[in-house]
Amino acid sequence: MRAVVVGGGPVGMFCAMALARRGDEVTVVDRDPGPPASGPWTRPIVRQVLTDTLPDVWDAVLAAGGVEACPAGFPEAMTGLECRRSTFERAVWAGARREPRLTLRTGHADRPLTRHGRVSGVVVDGQSVDADLVIAAGGRASRFADDTRPPAEGGTCGFSYVTRMYRARPGTELASSGRPLGWLYRHYQVMVFPQDDRTLSALIVRPTADEALAPLRHNQCFEAAAPLIPELAPWIDPDRFEPITGVMAGGGLTNTYRGQLDERGRVAIPGLFFAGDAVCTTYPAAGRGVSLGLRQAQALLGMLSVLNSGLNSGLNPGRGADLRDVAERFDAWCTVNIRPWYDDHVYWDTTLLHRLGGGDIDSETRIPSDVICAAAEVDPSIWPAAGPYLAMQAPPSVLDPVRDKARAVLRSGWRPPFTAGPSRGELADAMAARQNLIAA
Repeated sequence: MRAVVVGGGPVGMFCAMALARRGDEVTVVDRDPGPPASGPWTRPIVRQVLTDTLPDVWDAVLAAGGVEACPAGFPEAMTGLECRRSTFERAVWAGARREPRLTLRTGHADRPLTRHGRVSGVVVDGQSVDADLVIAAGGRASRFADDTRPPAEGGTCGFSYVTRMYRARPGTELASSGRPLGWLYRHYQVMVFPQDDRTLSALIVRPTADEALAPLRHNQCFEAAAPLIPELAPWIDPDRFEPITGVMAGGGLTNTYRGQLDERGRVAIPGLFFAGDAVCTTYPAAGRGVSLGLRQAQALLGMLSVLNSGLNSGLNPGRGADLRDVAERFDAWCTVNIRPWYDDHVYWDTTLLHRLGGGDIDSETRIPSDVICAAAEVDPSIWPAAGPYLAMQAPPSVLDPVRDKARAVLRSGWRPPFTAGPSRGELADAMAARQNLIAA
C-alpha cells in the first residue's frame, strides 16, 4: 500500500515509520525540513507507545540525551521522558531517514485527491503524489482537507505563557523528579520542566485577559520579575543556571475536538484519516498533547493493520467500504478515549481561570479534576484514583468514584492553597521599574 502522511511532527512521523516497517511505501510531507526547537517531553505514554512499536527510536532518543524519569515511589510503567522537543524530534527524524520505504518530502500539502469515491493521493506544491492511504497529522494550524469536516468544537483555553530555557552551570546538579514541577500563585502559575543535556524550561502562565503580566515576554522584564517568585528563583539563579534562549511567548492556546466525519456524520473521503492535533488539542502546559496523539496513532495503525491483513489475503475486495468502516470505528474510538480529555481540560481551565480571578470553588457543583487531585493531600484515599489520572494511565472518569470525597474535603472549608509569593501587581511594578531604568 502507498501512504502519504501530512505532517512530520511526532504523531505523523510515528505513523509513517510504523507504516513503512509493515511494508508500505510512505511519503511524509512537511513544510519544514527538520524539527523545531522548543517544548518539554515528560509523559509516560510517550515511552510506552515507542517501546511497544518503535523501541529502537526510544533507544535513539535516550542516546541523544533524553532522560528516563519516574516519580519516587511510582511503578516503572509511569517512567516518562525529560527531553527538549528539538532533541526528541532530531532523533525521530534521524530514524525516519534510515527507513528504506520512507521518503521525506519538504513542501506544502495543498489538498487530497480522490478517485472512484476514495482517496487517491495528495497535491503537494501543485504536483500529484499517489497514495492509497492519507493520514493528516499536520498540527493545530494545518488547514489540510479542512472542508471535509465541520469546524472544531471549543476554542481558546484562556491562558498565555512565557518560557525561557536554561542550562545548569558546571558543578550544579539538575535533579529529576520524574514529573513537571508546578506552583499556583494568586493570578498566575509557574512551571519548571527539567530536560536533557542539563537543561530546563521555566514557564510563567497567566490568564490571557490579564494584561498586567504581558510584558514578561521581554527579556528585561522577565529578568526583573522572575527572580522575585520564590519557587522559580532557584531554577534561574545566574550563579547556577545560564539562559540559553531569550524569552519565548506562547499564545493562541486552545482546547478543541474534531472528529473524522463530515457534517452529515459520514466519512467524506474513505482512506483519509486525521490524527494528533487535527483531532484534539489541549492546554499545552499540562503536557498531554503528544501523549494523546500517539495514543490515537497506535489505535489507528492497529485498525489499519487488520484491514491490511485482510486485503493481502484477498478477503476484502471492497477497499473503499473497508476504509470507510475503519474511519467510523476510529472516530468512535476517539470519542470514547480522546474526547474525555478534551472535556476534562475545558472544565479544568474554565474553573481555574475563575479561581485565578479571585473566585471560589463551588463545592455543590462538579468538582474539577485538578481540585480532586489536590484534595488527595487532605484525604489520601483519593490518591489511588488521582495518581493514574495524572499519569494518564486511566481516563478522567477514574476520578468519578472519589469526586464526593473531594466534595467532603471542600465542605470542611479547605481550598487548594496558593503558594506564597509576589502579587501580579508587585511583578508588574518590578517590570515597570526595569523598563524605566532602561529608558533613562
